[in-house]
Amino acid sequence: MRSHLAVTRFGPPELALSAVLALTWGSSFLFIAIAIKYVDPAVVPFGRSLLGAFTLAFFPGARAGIPWKHWPRIALLGLVWMALPFWLFPLAEQSVTSGVAGMINGGLPVVIALVTALWVRRMPSTKRIVAIALGFAGIAVIALPAIWAESSEGESIADVRGVVYLLAAVLGYAIGSNLARPLQAQFAPARLLARVQLAAAMWTLPVAIPGISNSTFAWSALASIAVLGIVGTGMAFVVFGTLLERTGITRAMIPTYFTPIVGLVLGAAFNDESIALLSVLGMCIVIASAWMTSKPDDRDVMLSDTTQQR
Repeated sequence: MRSHLAVTRFGPPELALSAVLALTWGSSFLFIAIAIKYVDPAVVPFGRSLLGAFTLAFFPGARAGIPWKHWPRIALLGLVWMALPFWLFPLAEQSVTSGVAGMINGGLPVVIALVTALWVRRMPSTKRIVAIALGFAGIAVIALPAIWAESSEGESIADVRGVVYLLAAVLGYAIGSNLARPLQAQFAPARLLARVQLAAAMWTLPVAIPGISNSTFAWSALASIAVLGIVGTGMAFVVFGTLLERTGITRAMIPTYFTPIVGLVLGAAFNDESIALLSVLGMCIVIASAWMTSKPDDRDVMLSDTTQQR
């Protein structure tokens, strides 16, 4: 068992880690959208998982062994935590607008809180529930102007299948985060995640091979998958693992609140999209929620908690 010291405040180091994750994961929607213009959605999860594992192989300690008794859980994590969500998001973005996709992905802290409460049989405190609900409300306010604009122009906002894909992906992240916790308590992030991402690549290989024949080569798609794999999968998950060690699972979700904001700003910068005043209000609500969530709580689930092992 690795030793862990949970921080009692959300200070500059935790803020820096959160900012890196918010920028990285918030931009992933843009890179996925670029990639699926040219490649089959099945190619994206294989490429980003393989590149992520390759990147982590260069991290100190990543090549140290993990006992074989843990490999069934690693294989399951590769499927539930990475392979399926990495595939479902590109599938969803074929028929779901960025506003809806960002809003549903931004709701991950709510799903994490619910799944974790059931997993460890311990409800979050009232102030945590209020903070999480406020964050989700802020994300909804951010997305509303885009949804209204698309509705008034007669464009399709989302179909049922796309929304189901997104909900399934978010649920996979939530279940995977709880499945991973016993192993994260024992092994350094790079050491564990290199193997989980390699397992994800193996899970997605059977669908990626036929998907390649349905793809068209483009440098922009190749670059997008490279960024998704090297930065958004390899490096970002190590940063997330580090933040999780320091803050616990609830506060480690703070960066997710800001992914819709990052997506909105990138859309304005690169796709000539406007930012509505209502969306600015939503950003303020999200920031307030993140500040509330950053406060320590003795009911937060930490890596040192072992009651979730099954």
